[in-house]
Amino acid sequence: MQDKTPLIRIINAVPRLPELQFSSPLNWTIEEGRQWAVVGPNGSGKTVLTDILQRRYALKEGEVQVRENGKISEYVKNIAFKDIYSLADYRNSYYQQRWHATETDEVPTVEELLEEHAGSENLKELLSLFGVEELLPKRLIFLSSGELRKFLIIRTLLTSPRILILDNPFIGLDAGSRDLLVDMLSRITSLQSVQVILLLSNPEDIPEMVTDVMPLKGMTCYPVMSKEAFLNDKNIQQVLFPWTAGDISFPLPDKGPSTHEVTFRMEQVSIRYGSRTILKELDWEVKNGEKWALFGPNGSGKSTLLSLVYADNPQSYANRIYLFDHKRGTGESIWDIKKRIGYVSPEMHLYYMENVPVIHIVGSGFFDSIGLYRSCNEEQKKIAREWMRVFGIDHLEDRLFLTLSSGEQRLALLARAFVKDPDLLVLDEPLHGLDISYKRKVARIIEMFCEREGKTLVYVTHYPHELPACVDRRYNLVKQQ
Repeated sequence: MQDKTPLIRIINAVPRLPELQFSSPLNWTIEEGRQWAVVGPNGSGKTVLTDILQRRYALKEGEVQVRENGKISEYVKNIAFKDIYSLADYRNSYYQQRWHATETDEVPTVEELLEEHAGSENLKELLSLFGVEELLPKRLIFLSSGELRKFLIIRTLLTSPRILILDNPFIGLDAGSRDLLVDMLSRITSLQSVQVILLLSNPEDIPEMVTDVMPLKGMTCYPVMSKEAFLNDKNIQQVLFPWTAGDISFPLPDKGPSTHEVTFRMEQVSIRYGSRTILKELDWEVKNGEKWALFGPNGSGKSTLLSLVYADNPQSYANRIYLFDHKRGTGESIWDIKKRIGYVSPEMHLYYMENVPVIHIVGSGFFDSIGLYRSCNEEQKKIAREWMRVFGIDHLEDRLFLTLSSGEQRLALLARAFVKDPDLLVLDEPLHGLDISYKRKVARIIEMFCEREGKTLVYVTHYPHELPACVDRRYNLVKQQ
């Protein structure tokens, strides 16, 4: 006879730390056969809720009950993009390291990290389902953000968890990979004894397999609803994700528009690492003021291409590349190039591990530094605060960066990209991890900024509907075999 006891229950839980407490004691029951989506805006408490479920915080009241004995860390598994830190010593890495082949020898390969599962049919099936068999010999540091997500999901599924928590699992994945992940989750929940809890910032991301929704906002849990009831209830969605255009005003520019002709041009550019060809005989010219979308599947070399534009990749010297009308390597320094570019990417997000106040993160954009923070002068601090206001995070000025939600961290890095009033904006998945309200706001900010004369944009996304309306050109990368 099947045990009807819930798999896991939070009963009247109140965390000991005040900053982790919800508006009322937490109660949540996970029953067998039910698949969950916890849906709410950035900073609403989704991660705190599931951390309490995993007994990661001491409680001053209440308890978390688990049906089966044993370690809860083995019973419940969690996947988030930041989990990459547990796989390699990224604290001792630096952002440009992934482009310096001689400095990555100690970074493990995917195959080495999956060594205990080598030869298992389960591993072969998962690699085949995702179509990522070619990832095995790759060093971890060379994986794109989408490839990292696939790897983390595969690695966790191999441990056969009873409850699987996935934090915004679809961001960073191309359309094909998103469909594969939904199909895979549907299979494991129907064929195996696995309950799934998805933490989502967008109701449109709720897959068919979900049965129940926990709406959440401002550390307040709203009544649990069926998926159908939630998707049909526009009132609760408006409560969670209100949208008003508001007054968006920028700091006044301190310079005139750039008069260069060619922002960048690549002629027959090829990039190889060992036996792998990442880019092959690539030609691309972007002129001053143009607005481009860059498309390509996970692993097609988008990040590598952008590293050439942003002057991070030393192989740029072996190729014919022009930046702001000057051939790369004819006397300009990396910093001369970077001071004209505002840049944000999922990979850059990975390397921000210093627990410093948010104002320092935003201000570091003046110096293009990651991990080394120079002091801003008063004028720079004023500009940094103004851009934090634009992105709606001025109230977070003194908060430590690592205490923010991933969405709030992304907003800080976006503000960092704008502080220099750059001539070229390179935005790689800029809405990655943001809730619907902030997606709309940030998209509007990008649109307004690009209306300024002499502003060039390169925008990378797997979601064509998120492209700013000003984008009227596209460049497609093909994954090299």
